[in-house]
Amino acid sequence: MTGRRNLSPMNFKTMSIPDVPQGRNGKHKGIVDQILSDLSQVKEGMAIKVPLAELAESKEKVRSALNRATHKADLKVATASDKNFLYVWNQKVAPPVPPKPRD
Repeated sequence: MTGRRNLSPMNFKTMSIPDVPQGRNGKHKGIVDQILSDLSQVKEGMAIKVPLAELAESKEKVRSALNRATHKADLKVATASDKNFLYVWNQKVAPPVPPKPRD
């Protein structure tokens, strides 16, 4: 006896691990990359206006994706919106407060 088992046929195709894509490009990657690119170029005190009509997804989903990307990149941004635009701007990080001298 050889100890072989009857194996059922495979259900899925296989591929070499080095050929497996490693990055995750979600459906919001394009718009988030555009926003982050513009944020890196905008002057302090200015916001970018993203037309809601041009978004493929809802502003809530884009805002969530942007939030994940900015946290991952350790960026501080703020958002607001109205019925036509999503506004995004860089938040100024407050400098650390020096400790008070002891008496």
